[in-house]
Amino acid sequence: MKLKLWMAAALFCVAGNGSALAQREPTPADTLALTPPMGWNSWNQFEWEVSDSLIREIADAMVSTGMRDAGYRYIIIDDYWVGGRDTKNRLFPDPVRFPHGMKALADYVHGKGLKLGIYSDAAELTCAGVTGSLGFEELDAQTFADWGIDYLKYDYCHAPKDRTTAFTRYKKMGDALKATGKPIVYAICEWGGRSPWLWAKAAGGHLWRTTYDSRDSWHSGDHDLVGIMDIFDTQDGLERYAGPGAWNDPDLLMVGLYGKGKSSSPDKRFAGCTDEEYKTHFALWCMLAAPLIVNNDLRDMSDFTRKLLTNKHLIAVDQDSLGRQGYTFLRSDDLQYLRKELKDGVAICVFNRSETPKDFTFDPVKDADILYPADATNAWTGRVSKKGIVRGTLPAHGCEVYIYRRK
Repeated sequence: MKLKLWMAAALFCVAGNGSALAQREPTPADTLALTPPMGWNSWNQFEWEVSDSLIREIADAMVSTGMRDAGYRYIIIDDYWVGGRDTKNRLFPDPVRFPHGMKALADYVHGKGLKLGIYSDAAELTCAGVTGSLGFEELDAQTFADWGIDYLKYDYCHAPKDRTTAFTRYKKMGDALKATGKPIVYAICEWGGRSPWLWAKAAGGHLWRTTYDSRDSWHSGDHDLVGIMDIFDTQDGLERYAGPGAWNDPDLLMVGLYGKGKSSSPDKRFAGCTDEEYKTHFALWCMLAAPLIVNNDLRDMSDFTRKLLTNKHLIAVDQDSLGRQGYTFLRSDDLQYLRKELKDGVAICVFNRSETPKDFTFDPVKDADILYPADATNAWTGRVSKKGIVRGTLPAHGCEVYIYRRK
């Protein structure tokens, strides 16, 4: 009963003052993920093929492609890495996949100026059926810290459906991570079904998934295998819970997969998106202040994909220190307009949801009450409009992003 009362009080405090909690000024002890984390995850592209050699090659590619210099820092090992527990109940990596151990791998990744992330589950087994962390939270957190891990993705397969249990299990790992004294970003992954934006920060989380796993598809037509637009359309209204150290996570970026992912295109059901759709996908996630976690093969990346993922204007929008999540403020004739407040201005996204090209004109004063003098920088081209009024034609599923900075 005491646990239930405490849980109810915690959720009341978070829900009743969600915006204030999420947007509060960080304390010296809480300086992780002050902007949305950027990195790479092994899951969709590789799943069970994850290995020491793969992670080292991805780290090399993160540097050589310019991804690291663009802001991508975390290399996250997802499921399938665990070999089991030793005689002292400590986790150990699969000896075939990771023959040198995790500490050596973390040292290699750190030597590249990058950070290493890892995966576990708040149950006895992970989604892939290997050993999870339930009942060993303190030991596993310390093991991760000893290895030099910088980021934990904590899943929720094989766990009870109720919110109280989820909060309790996630908070136990959150407390354990803090107790290690090592800064470890904590990514809560229970797929949004228990409204984690109301309680995940109180459980110690820095980001929390808001939806089921994304598939490499514009629309999936499947409730359980959601597409990019299916996810995007559920994000409006969550913006008040986002801020420095506390981010809504609409899942991994599908950019560059082109239907090649094992999990994102199961049984080859989803053939991927067009380049225009990938552009819009990336732009919308930046407008949402979403974590930018890619999962394509960085070793074999097209120039288009590389340039898109390293677009400095859009990354600056995503990483803006004010930490506001964008939201829809206007809809007109299949055009959707998003607004994201910036530290020194505002970003506007004009998005064509239709299957045909659409003309648009946007006046910052009349349409968005941007009353201060500001030029408009096109995020794709870098061109600057001195008057601020912009117009053009958007292709089907295309978008433009304009950044208005105070003069």
